[in-house]
Amino acid sequence: MHIQMKYWKKMSAEDRLARVHKALKENVDFSVDASLGYPASKLDEKVFANESLFLKEMPVLQTYIANPNHIGCHTLGTSEFAFRGTQEIEREVLNMIAVDLFAAEEDNFDGYISPGGSEANIQAIWVYRNYYMQKHQAQLNEIVIVASEDTHYSIAKAANLLMLDCLTIPVDYQRRTIIPEQLEKLVLEAIQKGKKYFILIANMGTTMFGSVDDPDVLTRPFEDYQLPYKLHIDGAYGGFVYPFGEHENRINFTNPRISSLTIDAHKMLQAPYGTGIFICRKGLIHHVMTKEAEYVEGWDLTLCGSRSGANAVAVWTILTTYGPHKWFEKVSILKMRTLWLCKQLDRLGIIYFREPEMNIVTIQAQFIPPAIAEQYNLVPQKHNSQNEWYKIVLMEHVELEHLKDFIQAVKSHQGQLA
Repeated sequence: MHIQMKYWKKMSAEDRLARVHKALKENVDFSVDASLGYPASKLDEKVFANESLFLKEMPVLQTYIANPNHIGCHTLGTSEFAFRGTQEIEREVLNMIAVDLFAAEEDNFDGYISPGGSEANIQAIWVYRNYYMQKHQAQLNEIVIVASEDTHYSIAKAANLLMLDCLTIPVDYQRRTIIPEQLEKLVLEAIQKGKKYFILIANMGTTMFGSVDDPDVLTRPFEDYQLPYKLHIDGAYGGFVYPFGEHENRINFTNPRISSLTIDAHKMLQAPYGTGIFICRKGLIHHVMTKEAEYVEGWDLTLCGSRSGANAVAVWTILTTYGPHKWFEKVSILKMRTLWLCKQLDRLGIIYFREPEMNIVTIQAQFIPPAIAEQYNLVPQKHNSQNEWYKIVLMEHVELEHLKDFIQAVKSHQGQLA
């Protein structure tokens, strides 16, 4: 990966602390300001003391105590003036991710730090459903979601909430790739059933396999038949892994077919849980503006409404602690450990799936006895007797010593069977 960033820079601890202090000073300070109209305050100091020297050196924890509300979307129009300092930090984060990491044009995207990837996925489908209904006068039964069978369950949740049908594309059992013939068959059947408008979901790292969908394969039949579609990338898991490799990556905004993407910061980035990211091209998010939220400055364009500004500060702090080069190094080390594990499994004749640029290894369950799976906390594809796969995720805490112990346990099991 050629790393040349405009917004994403590594910063010293002193500079990070000074930047967050500046942002908090620009926010309303509920300790001293006569802010009579907000149904909010800092965290209760009887429970959350804020006087320790420890907290004064921890910008993220200070922000949690200050408790800024980032309601709304800060890339479009106006926002609540009382929290303008930390809102600017959120915009800085979005520039780092949208422009530097996913090649969006400057000032040509909208987005926000969401309470997780599930909401960000639902937000995307909500935007496109409303887009079709408002721009094309589409009926609900004319709009359909299209996603692979390995897609995250939040897509099914979105279909349920938004009252949309969802087409599930079969994937190749071993390679976990979309089967083009099955996709085209589903599309033609959908047309016959009166479907006219399509919301496509491509995965950048599925939850169970880490598999990555080829957007060109997914969009091809819609291009061939000249069908209206919007393409959303679910990079909730892979967004901070897949782009950091030597491969050519076009799963970004240089691909004109991609309209939006989701990333989770609480997975690979190790931000606090409840930290996702939604980014879309300009001219889309206004389709979900809630005009009834008249008391909110700028109204509201998000599914959640009120949300913690501390999550944005947490993501900003992580990104500026590492910088792009150190993050590339961290991800590269995890990929090296993943490759080591795969080589050991190859030597043992164990069948598994691994996307080359990802740090997930999913092993066929027949090779792993339940006792070993339980000992090492492997995650099954299904929590029942029909389970066919176990996955290992090479997070930072998973070191070679853990992997060596796991491989030795599997070897011993094979020796008992011989």
